[in-house]
Amino acid sequence: MILLTRLNKDEFVLNAELIRYVERCPDTLITLTNGETLMVLESLDEVVRRTVAYHQAKNLIPKPEYLPFYSSASSASSASSASLAPSIIPPTIPPIIPKKDSLENNNQTKQ
Repeated sequence: MILLTRLNKDEFVLNAELIRYVERCPDTLITLTNGETLMVLESLDEVVRRTVAYHQAKNLIPKPEYLPFYSSASSASSASSASLAPSIIPPTIPPIIPKKDSLENNNQTKQ
């Protein structure tokens, strides 16, 4: 859930799971999965930042400092809100490497 403000200054809470897309035209227009549209005072970037923070809190999107394939430089740069969105997308997906224990157990069953 994210806190947003209508154009008449009334605050409301929106289920971020229902956001289909966000547009800047010139006010921020949010279209929900059911087709309903909402205009809010917050900027497009702020709506995206709050939505990403919501998903991070749910652990759907891990924070960059916990991802093993990020260097410390990219984690430091992710502190600014301007670089938050690009920093959560990994440049490449690392290969899945089985744990050593599972390999040993697999070899023992074959023998």
